[in-house]
Amino acid sequence: MLYNTAMGLNMFMRVFKPKSADPLLRIAHRTKVTAPSVLPGEVVVISHPDLDAVAAESLVRAKPSAVINCAPFVTGKYPNQGPDILLAADVAIFEADVNILELAMDRSTCRIRDGVLEVNGIEPIPIRQLTGEDIASSLSDARKNLDSELDAFVRNTMSYLGRDSERTLLLDPVIPPDVKTNFFDKPAVVAVRGSRYREDLRLLANFFADAKPLIIAVDGAADELISIGLVPNVILGDMDSVSDRSLRCGAELIVHAYASNTQPVTAPGAVRCKGLGLPYMTFPVAGTSEDAALLLAYELGAKLIVAVGTHTHMEDFLDKGRKGMASTFLVRLKVGSRLVDAKGVSSLMSMNQPMVPSLLVLVLAALFPVVVLLLLTPAGQILSRSLVLVYKAFTA
Repeated sequence: MLYNTAMGLNMFMRVFKPKSADPLLRIAHRTKVTAPSVLPGEVVVISHPDLDAVAAESLVRAKPSAVINCAPFVTGKYPNQGPDILLAADVAIFEADVNILELAMDRSTCRIRDGVLEVNGIEPIPIRQLTGEDIASSLSDARKNLDSELDAFVRNTMSYLGRDSERTLLLDPVIPPDVKTNFFDKPAVVAVRGSRYREDLRLLANFFADAKPLIIAVDGAADELISIGLVPNVILGDMDSVSDRSLRCGAELIVHAYASNTQPVTAPGAVRCKGLGLPYMTFPVAGTSEDAALLLAYELGAKLIVAVGTHTHMEDFLDKGRKGMASTFLVRLKVGSRLVDAKGVSSLMSMNQPMVPSLLVLVLAALFPVVVLLLLTPAGQILSRSLVLVYKAFTA
């Protein structure tokens, strides 16, 4: 309801745009939720430490004139990509030491000049503009911390692998909900709203046309699929970043219920589905919603699972605020015989290289997460060191 109201207001403002030369200030308590309703030239205020690539890309599509962050764009925890994406799109970025989100009204007129944000009704607020050199310096410092962050990330992953709730993903059968769509022996696409997922979806147009795969959309990825003429068969997730319109597209709705040995099962998305009067099922499984989507396709018998926009490496998971990837590691071990990861297809295709067949691109893209997951295990690390020693022995 709120999403549709925001989109309606967005269209209204495009027609009845204020005549004032001063831009409007948009207050974004949740960056990716507010971004679709932002108009070109507006100033967006966020509080988003370590701005991630997906959130930055959603802002770039809205074409704001500036983004003011009430938290550090780069905390130094890891080299996040968000600030560079904004700067590359010629969006000015600023940081503020006060929480503007609590002081200013949404859609107030504002002005930025001489290092100060002027907003109607409140005292001028000092802000500082960040340049490419500022971000490069911060990212350089963050890369120095990456080694310790990687060590903590791997240790956390391995500790979770020892827990019963995580191991059941691999060792025990997972009972899927009673889905009407027949996935058995058919190709399936699991679409997640990850970095560059829009570009990857468009480059897979021939695959969608030829193979006619069944589609599982994870939360907000459903909006993008529908916008390019692809209606998902299933929408799965917390239902917190998908529009009411998409939820009413006719797809089967599966609310991700979080299973735990120590806590009762919770299904946050159930409240929204009930409020919209839409039928839904629950899928109680540990891990992320994208893990649940991959498991769903696997357990329903899909013969090929093409993952688009999924999170596969450490920076992806740090962007999501996760401290490990135990569930993803185990899920990919389980479904790996049928899984092809399409993440990065757009990057490969955009290089100045001869065009290669779509299937070959998918296979090449699939190798990257496999190597990353292998190197996270002690056995994989021993194997890689052994290969290095053998190479040195032969080249000596």
